[in-house]
Amino acid sequence: MSAAAASENGPAGPLRLRLYVAGTSLRSTRTIDSVRRLCEQRLGGLGDLEVVDIYQQSQLAGGDGVVAAPTLVRLSPLPARRLAGDLSDERRILEGLGLQDFVREHR
Repeated sequence: MSAAAASENGPAGPLRLRLYVAGTSLRSTRTIDSVRRLCEQRLGGLGDLEVVDIYQQSQLAGGDGVVAAPTLVRLSPLPARRLAGDLSDERRILEGLGLQDFVREHR
């Protein structure tokens, strides 16, 4: 892997996150905003964030073992990790999904 690719992908390969929400409620909207802000500000826009509405794509949720929303899943790098419930605490997300190595410091 080139140095440029390693820089774009992070320390352990590409970062892929999937956020499951339930519809377009205020809670869902706030959760999406909070997780996107974390990705942009703390992870430097590194990786890919996919947002999935469990009402529209229940099969995908079932395939990832998601039974509650909101749930944030780290798909890669492996092993996959899941975090459900209140996703407003950045520290809880970073620690719960093992994302500390991906954090970009403000320059």
